[in-house]
Formats: sequence, C-alpha cells, structure tokens
Amino acid sequence: MAWNCDTDGLLPVSKAKEIILGAINVVKEIEEVSLDDALNRVLAVDVSSPINVPAYDNSAMDGYALRHEDLTNTSQFQLVGKSFAGNAFSHRIESGECVRIMTGAELPEGADTVIMQENAEVEGDSVSFTVAVDKGEAVRPKGDDIREGASVLQSGKKLSPIDIGLLASLGCDKVEVYRKIKVAVFSTGDELLSVGEAARSDRIFDTNRPMLKAMLTSLGAEVIDLGIIPDDRALIQQTFERADQEADCVITSGGVSVGEADYTKEVLDEYGDIDFWKLAIKPGKPLAFGRLKKSVFFGLPGNPVSSAVTFDQIATPALKCMAGQLPSSGIQLQAEASSVFRKRPGRADYQRATFFTNDEGLLCVQSAGSQSSGVLSCFSNSNCYALIEQERGRVEIGENLTILPFSSLIQSSD
Repeated sequence: MAWNCDTDGLLPVSKAKEIILGAINVVKEIEEVSLDDALNRVLAVDVSSPINVPAYDNSAMDGYALRHEDLTNTSQFQLVGKSFAGNAFSHRIESGECVRIMTGAELPEGADTVIMQENAEVEGDSVSFTVAVDKGEAVRPKGDDIREGASVLQSGKKLSPIDIGLLASLGCDKVEVYRKIKVAVFSTGDELLSVGEAARSDRIFDTNRPMLKAMLTSLGAEVIDLGIIPDDRALIQQTFERADQEADCVITSGGVSVGEADYTKEVLDEYGDIDFWKLAIKPGKPLAFGRLKKSVFFGLPGNPVSSAVTFDQIATPALKCMAGQLPSSGIQLQAEASSVFRKRPGRADYQRATFFTNDEGLLCVQSAGSQSSGVLSCFSNSNCYALIEQERGRVEIGENLTILPFSSLIQSSD
C-alpha cells in the first residue's frame, strides 16, 4: 500500500523504516584497496588472522628474564646477556642465569618469567631480586592478543582507525571492501542561492545541499552534486532521470510539500513509485520515499532542521544498509527531564536537547529552547535528541525521557 498526502493519518516512523529496508538493494560489487585508503570503507569479507599476535613470547616491561623454578633454589643469578626488541638474545639460558630484557623483546629460550628492573639489585654480572613473583610474570605469550586463524573482523564492518591498526598488526596491506554507494543530491526552488552568490533580499542560501553532502561524505558515500534546480517541471524531470542513471540513491531537498510550484511529487508519480509521502515525525512530516527505475529516492523537507533530522534518523540507517554495513541500533539512554518539553500527541518528536549528569549523579535532559524547523543553530547548544513518543504529549519536569546522543553526523565529539 502506498501512503501519500491523501491517506488519512501519518505513517509511523517504525513502519517507514520497515518499508525502506524492504525496498533497498545492498551493493554487491567488491574492490580491493590499500590499507591507506581503507578508512571508513565497509569490509566485504571476513578477516581471519594469518599469524599469531604477538608472534613470540615477549616481555611486558624492562627487567630480567629467567627460569621461575630457579627462584626456589637461589636469589643470586648470573647475567649472561641482553635481549632487545628486534635484536633478541640468541642462546638458551640455563639454571641460575638471567638476561637483561627490554619491553617487547623476545623471551630467551628457557626463560618463562620477567622480573621488573626496579625489583633487582645488580653488582657487575651478579643480579639478585628483592621480591617473589609468579611464574609467567610480565610475559606476553605468543598469540595472547590474536591466535592464528582466529576471526578478527566481520564483513559489514565500517573500518575505523583502530581497525586499520589491527589489520596492520596482521601484516595486511590490502583489504577487500564494498564499492562506495553513489548518492545524487539536488535542491529545488526558485528562492535558493548557491553559497558564494551575492545575497538577495528575496532569496535564501541553499543550506541543505552543502549539509547533506557533508553528511554523505561522513558516511563514506560517493556524492554526485546536481546543484539547485528551479521550479520547472521539465528540468526537475530531466534531473531525476539523470540522477537515476548515475546513482544508487537520489536525495532531494525541498519541493515535497503540496504547494503550487512543488513539482517533485508530480514528476515522481509518473517516473517512479512513491511508498509514502507523509511521516508521523517532527520535525519533518513532509518526507517522501520511493523507488525510481534504477535507484531509491528520499525527498527531504526544505526546512534545514527537518532535513537534518530526517536524514539522520530515517535516511542514514538505509544508506548504511545499502553500503553493506552491519546494522546498528545506536545509543539510547533514559534521562530525567529537568525542563518542560512541550508536545502534542500524534507525531514522534525529535526535540533538540542537552543531557548532563546532575550533582546527585542522575542523568538529566533539558530542552535546547526553540524547536523551530528553521533554526539550525539549535544544534550548536544541544548534544542529543529528546525522543518523545508518537502518542505522548507534554513532558513535565521529573518525568523520564528517551534520549539519543548525537552521532558524528550531527556534532563532533571533540
């Protein structure tokens, strides 16, 4: 069933997400990239370790390597050599012998314990120890971190800097990843100016397209920027046709309401299939999703806050899935309202808010103030959404709320 402007009621967010995930196709193409180019790419194959990490028993600190059993017979040891990382002691140690060893250095054959240098007294080639230690003290065994053949990373993992380091520790210089999804973006409206154009009293700058391009880049997508399209039905249709040929997903901003000059719906009714047109979400009710001949389509609202919220909460999970990324539910926390949150029942409301820990250690949340869909600056003094459920109304001080901390798409964690 298609949900549209003529349908009584609004489509719940959960149902919208279900429809979207049922309509999208996950990319299948795989490419090999160097480790230097693998950051934020989505792994296409499972990775198992070809080696043990560490590759050999080594010392966890600077000290002296010895045979633990010798400590029951003597406290005096003969110093017979040194072992450095990359330049190990090459002989087997015998009873009563010890080797000066540095952090990361390979444990000499025969040794099984390291005593830190602060617990040793040295006189020439004679070393005595002032404390008792357990067998295996300060030794990092071969394969202690990763065993040869062990599963390390799963297909669908978006590679982080730590993942890059992990792959490097295995000696991987190349990795197989899914190709980047291609997303075409354009804005519609005669009232829009591109950034860099001279300001005009009867025009506004196109906020959404630069914002959405940045969000898509953060997600790892390949962005196809088709610019600003005037309110001209033929031009809008031409742009949709081009975008559909070049991209996996098409995202527009504006033109999804029911005004006289909003031609997007009219074009899509002929060129594609619209799954829904109105969503029970605030901000962002006039959000469209559908399928073109070769791609899927998101029609985001023109108001900047509505565009940001719907992209973050509705489009982002779908785009991650398209890219082959493993699903993630994100972080949800419960907090006590420290201010009133005004709301009417009927739509799930993603209000901008700030969460904090009060003097009693209780997690609290307060409204960021204006919730206008045109006030993009509200994100700068907030760090989360206060999610007020569809059928819930006004929230009083002291009531519990679900909060969704902002992801890096919305706000840097630094």
